[in-house]
Amino acid sequence: MKPSMNKKNVIPAKAGIFSSDLTRWYHLHKRDLPWRRTKDPYKIWISEIMLQQTTVNTVINFYDRWLESFPTIHHLAKAPLQVVLKQWQGLGYYNRARNLHKAAFSIISEHHGVLPRDPLVIRSLPGFGPYTTGSVLSIAYDIPLTIIDANVRRVVMRLLSLSGFADTKQDAKINEFLLEVLPQKNVGDFNQALMELGALVCRTQEPLCIDCPVKKYCLGLRQGKQEMIPQPKKKIIKEIHAVIAIIKKDNRFFLQKRSSNGLMADLWEFPGGKIEKGEAKQEALGRELKEELDVELEKSEYLFDVKHFYTQFKVNLSVFLSTLKEHPKLNKDRRWVLPKDFSKYPMPSGSAKIIEKLFDKHRL
Repeated sequence: MKPSMNKKNVIPAKAGIFSSDLTRWYHLHKRDLPWRRTKDPYKIWISEIMLQQTTVNTVINFYDRWLESFPTIHHLAKAPLQVVLKQWQGLGYYNRARNLHKAAFSIISEHHGVLPRDPLVIRSLPGFGPYTTGSVLSIAYDIPLTIIDANVRRVVMRLLSLSGFADTKQDAKINEFLLEVLPQKNVGDFNQALMELGALVCRTQEPLCIDCPVKKYCLGLRQGKQEMIPQPKKKIIKEIHAVIAIIKKDNRFFLQKRSSNGLMADLWEFPGGKIEKGEAKQEALGRELKEELDVELEKSEYLFDVKHFYTQFKVNLSVFLSTLKEHPKLNKDRRWVLPKDFSKYPMPSGSAKIIEKLFDKHRL
């Protein structure tokens, strides 16, 4: 039995009217995006993972390049992780790429290369949470599953005039509503329509209520509260200052690989780290090189600063051309790399900016 709707809202008793109004609007106004031109489960899966915490305009170019490199699940599963991470460089949240790689291998080895249809089975694969499971299976296979992302959460909160922040605490009420209005057929179109409505019309700021295809059902609009729902959260950005050492031997540059655990795992970068409270930059540089590489800094020359923004913090990187008293010891995670080979190494966006600036202005 479907859960009953709260009688004070204006969703009609025949929930199909709501879903058909929304889906009709979607077919007329949806953006022409490359992943909407296919029913290939693999391609839909890739797009849904890329779109998590990344804008549509950014994803389009990455999506096309990814499919050129890995046109099928088989190609992805067989590729070395370093190649996969390099192709992902610039999208951030690299754990998404590692999970894609792991899941592709599992699909090849355990499911004959076919993305499973069973929600319980697919949830066991790396990177498949409730949202990814619902979006991929509903869009690719028309399986009747709900989805809740930031856009859907905002749309439904306004429709039902739910107070509070747009967080997971709202999801039980939101899912109850979605189960009420979910159509039996073309579920993927309905789910995409909800997300598209949030992206184009029911926006975070200045919602275009006049253009909304379901405005007659919106309790938030009737109460004049739509622009106050959901309650905005104050975004706190942490600022980090760090020093980076450019170490050169002949025409090669020293790179090291980050640990396979933690932030930006398995990516390659120049040595360096945070400036501690009360430290001068030169002092921090010497300390970091001693701690990371067990080498002594002989002299350094300031080159430039690079600023880079992540979701919750801003990093200011002060870059120094550094001379050491002895060369660092090499291992599988430490290498001298020719400039022409930088393209083979997946790097954090900050390191990629350093390379661009290094050779653009300083010709090292």
